Amino acid sequence: MKKLFALVLAVLGSAASAQTPTTNPMPDGSRDMYAGLGVVSGPRYEGADSRKTRALPVLQVQWSNGIFISGMSAGMHLSANPTIEYGPLLAIHPRRTESGTGGEIGDVAGASLLPTALRAFAGNPLAGMEEIKTRPEAGAFFNYYLSPAWRLTSSVLAGAGNDRNGVRGEIGIQRLAMELAPHHTLSLSAGLGFANRAYQQSYFGVTEAQALASGNPPYRPDGGLKDLRIGARWNWVLSPSWMLTSSLQATRLAGDARHSPLVERPTNLTVSTAFAYRF
Repeated sequence: MKKLFALVLAVLGSAASAQTPTTNPMPDGSRDMYAGLGVVSGPRYEGADSRKTRALPVLQVQWSNGIFISGMSAGMHLSANPTIEYGPLLAIHPRRTESGTGGEIGDVAGASLLPTALRAFAGNPLAGMEEIKTRPEAGAFFNYYLSPAWRLTSSVLAGAGNDRNGVRGEIGIQRLAMELAPHHTLSLSAGLGFANRAYQQSYFGVTEAQALASGNPPYRPDGGLKDLRIGARWNWVLSPSWMLTSSLQATRLAGDARHSPLVERPTNLTVSTAFAYRF
């Protein structure tokens, strides 16, 4: 159980991809559950220059039959081999409004009062862009342990975007919990994100109609490499039931995504901290 207690807890609604907890031998019919609350600060949307701080709900549940829930994702471990993990994966891709968040645009930069041609230059490139609705995604994950401390990870999810044909994937490597001191562990990760043309067009492209409405120049990105990520997570076990978990993730957009007229800052940091309770 100590191994599971040191796992990364997923950030609900963050830009982070779906999480796949490590497998853990458990008695039949049992489960492990963590729930908590904290705060997270990150960009308003992928490539935004401004930031938003919001509440950070934390949830992770794993059952002995391999089913798990981790933040806004869920899946099932199917492998009986302790060095290999694979199975189906489900996730929720959050919506993106003109404000870059899940809320209404309001009066960001007075966008609704400005001439169309000036909206993109008023501090909000998304003003006049079509809202992208919340979408369920389905796919799979595959992880391989190089050693007990190092794990290669990969996942693919399909269904994002208003046309539901966006596909994104990730490959990465993780250094699992290193003990810095009694009750203190540090985990490190790095990875690459990929997306197909439909995903890139939904989140980084500008159609002719959107260009007229927003003032952004038309832009049609191709699929390929989307971003590069590095991250660190520090866990402080306060008691057998309570833990303080904090994380830092740096993301840099790459390829055609980086050159989108919607991108104000290609490199961004997301930081979070939360208390979690083990049931």
